[in-house]
Amino acid sequence: MAIPVVDPSRYEQQLAAKRERINRDFARFAPPTLEVFASPPSHYRQRCEFRLWHEGDDLFYAMFEVDRDDPKRKTVVRLDHYPVASRQINDLMPRLLDAIRDNDLLRRRLFQVEFLTTLSGEALVTLIYHRRLDAAWEDEARRLEQALDIMIIGRARKQRLVLTRDHVWEHFSVDGDELVYQQVENSFTQPNAEICRSMLAWARDVTRDSQGGDLVELYCGNGNFTVALADNFRRVLATEISRTSVASARINLEANGIDNAEVGRMSAEEFSQALKGDKGGRRVAEMALDDYAFSTVLVDPPRAGLDEESCRQLSEYSRIVYISCNPETLADNLETLTRSHDIRRFALFDQFPWTHHCECGVLLERRD
Repeated sequence: MAIPVVDPSRYEQQLAAKRERINRDFARFAPPTLEVFASPPSHYRQRCEFRLWHEGDDLFYAMFEVDRDDPKRKTVVRLDHYPVASRQINDLMPRLLDAIRDNDLLRRRLFQVEFLTTLSGEALVTLIYHRRLDAAWEDEARRLEQALDIMIIGRARKQRLVLTRDHVWEHFSVDGDELVYQQVENSFTQPNAEICRSMLAWARDVTRDSQGGDLVELYCGNGNFTVALADNFRRVLATEISRTSVASARINLEANGIDNAEVGRMSAEEFSQALKGDKGGRRVAEMALDDYAFSTVLVDPPRAGLDEESCRQLSEYSRIVYISCNPETLADNLETLTRSHDIRRFALFDQFPWTHHCECGVLLERRD
């Protein structure tokens, strides 16, 4: 892993390079003009994890720089601050170290610290140990919660001690609407909150004329897009395989007062089989698929993208919204999808500044 070097004065230059690369790599599909959504040039990540390095009496946060020529060689990099992380994380980093440096109960065999923060000001800190945690540790950790105005979770082998709660509540203002999201510790959430807001606003915009149809969403996670898009459709059916994410998505629908969306625990592959007529099993029956008239599918797959069969399944929908965290697999999938669909909107979301990673959004509509 290369640790990003943040230089806000060069941000526009690095964003222009990404724009040029995406335009070049997708030119063969003749897409419309690329819509580019810039990130804050620094302090954009709401979650981070660090190793905690013990050096005599000293403690410091660390990451590892991997040698490109020899991946087995790693250099420890000390981090007294981390401009990639939110300002709240940067504020907490030294205060947390100062609080635990001389406290044996909190310091002993502590080897990793994870931060989860929100735009709305909440902070959840997970302390991970190579030893069993006891009641004395819990008492000290509760005092630390109060001193730093944070929430703490303690982890060790086969232990997870939640002192206050295991999640934060994020608030996004999108197109004048206030959306709230439960974000659970150790579960996936979009790390760049401002870019997440841009992605939600873009997805709402490209599906704005959909009230007559239904949406099916694959890989819905904690309902990030489900919550934002529900008003654009008659009904929404979202699927996700992670039990924790499904529970969180259902909580988020309720928290936002959404009553036209359902979340089913099922893999994208299982759902595709169900649509093709495999109605066996209680989970499929509960979905009542015959009651839906799907006009649009939203897919936000893992970095590996979609296999050929999944692409063929998507091609059966009139409209496809494809959110991708890997432009290479997106381009591979578009080779199949553009046989039947045209690209109507194309976006670049700079989710990870100062790295080569890009997030893309594509709206495809089926040709008559």
